[in-house]
Amino acid sequence: MPLTFTQTLTDIFSHVDYSRSRQHPYNAETYNLDRMRELCARLGNPQDQFSSLHIAGSKGKGSTAAMAEAILRAAGYKTGLYTSPHMHTFRERIRINGALIEREELVKLWAELRPHAKALHNTTTFEIITALAFMHFAGQQVDWAVLEVGLGGRLDATNVVRPRACAITSLSYEHTDLLGHTLSLIAFEKAGIIKPGAAVTVGPQEDEAMAVIRNVARTAGAEIWQVGREWRYQVHHADQHGLSIDITGPDAHYSDLHIALCGLHQAANATVAVSLIESMRRRGLPVHEQHIRRGLASTYWPGRLEVLGHEPTLLIDSAHTRQSAERLAAALDLYPHQRLILLFGASADKDIAGMLRILATRAAGIVVTRSTHPRAADPQNMAALARDIVPSVPVHITKDIPQALTLARSLASESDLILASGSIFVVAGVREAWLAVSPQDFSPCDWAHHAEPIRGNFSPMLPGPEYNPDINSTSSLLQL
Repeated sequence: MPLTFTQTLTDIFSHVDYSRSRQHPYNAETYNLDRMRELCARLGNPQDQFSSLHIAGSKGKGSTAAMAEAILRAAGYKTGLYTSPHMHTFRERIRINGALIEREELVKLWAELRPHAKALHNTTTFEIITALAFMHFAGQQVDWAVLEVGLGGRLDATNVVRPRACAITSLSYEHTDLLGHTLSLIAFEKAGIIKPGAAVTVGPQEDEAMAVIRNVARTAGAEIWQVGREWRYQVHHADQHGLSIDITGPDAHYSDLHIALCGLHQAANATVAVSLIESMRRRGLPVHEQHIRRGLASTYWPGRLEVLGHEPTLLIDSAHTRQSAERLAAALDLYPHQRLILLFGASADKDIAGMLRILATRAAGIVVTRSTHPRAADPQNMAALARDIVPSVPVHITKDIPQALTLARSLASESDLILASGSIFVVAGVREAWLAVSPQDFSPCDWAHHAEPIRGNFSPMLPGPEYNPDINSTSSLLQL
């Protein structure tokens, strides 16, 4: 008897899952691409059956991937997009033309892949999910797939592809216990996605990181463009509805582009995405200015500087590193408010103190909580850190996100701003809690309607219609 969707996800996550437990060393034995290559070979090497763009980085790689995919889709190509982790439903990770993978399709693909995964020793959950994405994209005959690296790059399961172009967004100190404690070591891992002959675009970098990336590209014989050198941008306007920017590169200039995603940091991400597409355009890919404009203006990537409610304003952002918290803090002026109420939760392996030093110092009140993810940090410990950092600010502890949201709303006046951040899993929980309170604030196509618990039976909250946006539309799906 075939497995159900619930049983399929349970089976997939029963394998070795380093995203939920970090008890294994990050090395070529633990994260061995030989096993991934063997798995793909057993499946007929689906990763070689479509053109791909490969994107690594510390921050912004998901946003950059979403923008690049939107541009290709606006140009009329059938696109695949592979990202991780997911916010609400596993199905977000594997999309074609913006649509979540069907539950029935996932069940069918797992039935085909399962015997091969079981036959190989210690096949990981991420390897399985990546192979499922490759199978889906090949089976649906996508023209282009945009692939986001999961962790690092050199030893990541996605790194069995042979991309036409790749990108490395801005690097920072993240996963240092795995990738290394210097920017040079982190850059070496990220630059591992560079392939001979592939065009390379690099976001703004520290000199230490850029030197390593250039050396890897030189060794691979890969042409390299960097944002801040060959490619530049100028921001004309930024508000809570997006950005207006100019982007200039070799033999290219785009003026007054509208970026649907909010925050000044998205200007650099958009420039990386445009540079990626331009590198393919120079090699004969027919993508034109109107496609770039439409794609950037219609990119859908929720949970990043997203406004859910008003009076008080409820703002959510998936910042989960010190650097991303700095970017978030810089963007708060886009949202007029009197006082800030911080709703905060994070994973235990993150720089919680670093994030709190940036965000808590701006807050008039703090509510700490935890998501249901296994790596969620203890609220008691986070509260102790917050009280050390801002002893004069009231700190409240809650057992779960719905309780935290209720408390934060009770602390805020209509002119205040509630900021929920620290983890993508906290952001997901706030979106789902707000859906229960104020469903009219969500499009019928919002991913929150498909939410599955991180633990439990993976059953969706609501059946919900499929996400099938019109690329020409900047409708309620795209309003932040």
